[in-house]
Amino acid sequence: TLLEPAGKMILSNEGILPLLGQRHAGHPNLLPAWFHHITKPPLTNDYVLKPLYSREGANVYVFKDNSQVFSTGGSYGAEGYIGQQLCPPPFIDGQGPVCGVWVVGGKACGLGVREDKSPITSNLSRFIPHYILPE
Repeated sequence: TLLEPAGKMILSNEGILPLLGQRHAGHPNLLPAWFHHITKPPLTNDYVLKPLYSREGANVYVFKDNSQVFSTGGSYGAEGYIGQQLCPPPFIDGQGPVCGVWVVGGKACGLGVREDKSPITSNLSRFIPHYILPE
């Protein structure tokens, strides 16, 4: 049996986003986020709702001008949602790429590019891992 470290739950929980926003308000790399069950109405007209705990883009709702325009299915959300300002990926040749960087010891060591025709990437989206050579 393989057990993941408990600390990973903190980093994989969407609830960290509003907390980071409070701690580092106005940081250029953070989108405004809030705990949806506490803050209503949303802080912006264009936003997404994400379950606190979910996987691979499940149960995400996209709103533009306060109207739902897209959603994904799944079995998450009973634990609550966070809201986050909408920041859709740039679509290139009909694909929206999303980049993720793995950082170990303060240094980038890997990059993953996930892309999809949908505005929300999922476990079925194309994924290309990259290894970053150490200096």
